[in-house]
Amino acid sequence: MKLGILVNSDKHRDEVIGLTQAALAKGHEVTLFTMDSGTTLLTDPSYNELCRRPDVVMSFCDHSAKQGGVATGNIPEAIVRGSQYDNAVMMHTADKVIVL
Repeated sequence: MKLGILVNSDKHRDEVIGLTQAALAKGHEVTLFTMDSGTTLLTDPSYNELCRRPDVVMSFCDHSAKQGGVATGNIPEAIVRGSQYDNAVMMHTADKVIVL
């Protein structure tokens, strides 16, 4: 199963990490798309570390990050600097989507 997680808030970091780890433990693939105030999580090493896990794909809305004043220079290259197109692709390819 492919799980999509739309992260549009910075209030649920621990839940996003926990859901991702639980899905991976069950053998699922996880795609995370980060936008709006959720982009502030991109400065958190524990959040960014998820991109290093097998079967995790991460991207974020560059426009949201810029609007929120989020410094993106230290974000790992494995996290795709994207747009709402990446969100649409996640929505289309995921079997289930969680919004946090």
